[in-house]
Amino acid sequence: MLGLIGKKVGMTQVFDEKGRVTPVTVIKFAPNLVVSHRTEEKDGYSAIVLGTDEIKPSRSTKPYIGQFGDLAPQRRLFEMRDFEKDCNVGDKLTLEVLSDALFLDVIGTSKGKGTQGVMKRYGFGGGRATHGSKFHRENGSTGCSTTPHRTVKGRKMAGRMGRERVTVQNLKIVSIDAEKQVILVKGAVPGTKDGFLLVARSKKKG
Repeated sequence: MLGLIGKKVGMTQVFDEKGRVTPVTVIKFAPNLVVSHRTEEKDGYSAIVLGTDEIKPSRSTKPYIGQFGDLAPQRRLFEMRDFEKDCNVGDKLTLEVLSDALFLDVIGTSKGKGTQGVMKRYGFGGGRATHGSKFHRENGSTGCSTTPHRTVKGRKMAGRMGRERVTVQNLKIVSIDAEKQVILVKGAVPGTKDGFLLVARSKKKG
């Protein structure tokens, strides 16, 4: 896996030479600091820890700052397994890591939508909207009376929606601005504006 931590700037659109419009998401990258390594001998797997968004030591706790050693503390940390690039602790990675990629996988935290009913959360059709039906947006039966005499675990019901880790695969790279450290990818990515994303080379399309 080869990737970087980026920040979602927002969405816009670009036009090609034939005037066709393409919706794109703008992702900006600050230098990613290699904080530490995970090894097979010590941790049981191979990975590196990347950090971004430097913070003042006075704005955090001593236990958190202690993991950085002599490095500047970073607000956002992501662990990437089987990193396909040799790097040392203290190295700073830039957009060049993804310069030869054609498609990307983007991981982020989706927008939180609070507590929602089954129609919005799962797309239930709902009942009749006519007067007197007494069944408009409810979820209906949630379990049988005698067998199994309980609500089965995993039943789709009303509850908290969103604010989950979401992966969008195979997003095409429309353009790369190495000077501004910005990538434009086709389509939407999870999360809010200024939200942090883990952007990696596509596993399926490279």
